[in-house]
Amino acid sequence: MRAAMRPLPLLALVATLGAAFPALAEAPKVVASIKPVHSLVAAVMEGVAEPALIVRGAASPHTYAMKPSDAKALATADLVFWIGPELEGFLDKPVTANAKKATSVTLLEAPGVTLLDAREGGAWEAHDHGHEHKHDHDHKHDDKHAHEDDHGHDEVNTHIWLSPANARAMIAAIAEALSAKDPANAAAYTANAERTARSIDALDAELKAALAPVAGKPFVVFHDAYQYFEAQYGLNGVGAITVNPERRPSAKRLSEIRAKIGGLGAACVFAEPQFEPALVNTIVEGTPAKKGVLDPEGADLKDGPGLYPALMRSIAASLKNCLGA
Repeated sequence: MRAAMRPLPLLALVATLGAAFPALAEAPKVVASIKPVHSLVAAVMEGVAEPALIVRGAASPHTYAMKPSDAKALATADLVFWIGPELEGFLDKPVTANAKKATSVTLLEAPGVTLLDAREGGAWEAHDHGHEHKHDHDHKHDDKHAHEDDHGHDEVNTHIWLSPANARAMIAAIAEALSAKDPANAAAYTANAERTARSIDALDAELKAALAPVAGKPFVVFHDAYQYFEAQYGLNGVGAITVNPERRPSAKRLSEIRAKIGGLGAACVFAEPQFEPALVNTIVEGTPAKKGVLDPEGADLKDGPGLYPALMRSIAASLKNCLGA
């Protein structure tokens, strides 16, 4: 008589099924350069995996120095999302040297991203946002200008995420790159991208209403990071304390900015948390201008999908609080 077959123990059953059906491929290892980029990537990857972040906390991409942990993350990455060498110059060589197996996605060149020329000098001339020079994603950049003290006409403003339209274009490019690398999760990436784009549309409408009362009021910023935000919401930035955050502005430039405050009646001068506020104190001393803080990268905000909307609301609130009083 044939012996009765006994059920396989659970561990043996799992091993048998594992041999019969190969395990699903792991989600790609993804690295993002700065907090706003990381937030958009995290939103598209939500429910699948979490990207790693290089420039953490209150650090600035303008002054960041790579750490061994950053090099390790790049070495194991399948995808690297960054704005491009024009902003994160510290990543230019490491992306090639360390992230050898990774696909590099420079979002400055993403389809649908509109680029604005960087403004020259510390005190800008009167400008009409509707007639600023704009470039499509095929615009070529001259890297030799990236760290010079004064911007050339051919250099673009790299803070593209502060335009909601650009953020939507970045999300589409992120979803496309993730889907190409990880087809098994393409549906999730697409759904997340569509949901995030809709939320940005709603955020855009909210900010337009909130900033309408202060549209046109002149103000000065630490460096020219907010041009896209100004253009979207009809704001009137009239100058920057420094053109290049890596270098202290000259006495001549500080004098120009002080004159601009007096001549145009600039209501506010904004510092940034990533840099020493002493220059702002020097600028506003003896003028009626008030001091505020604007943060283009979310220094004090928690990393993750929620950072981008929190960042945009924080900038809007700082502008409204200082300019509206």
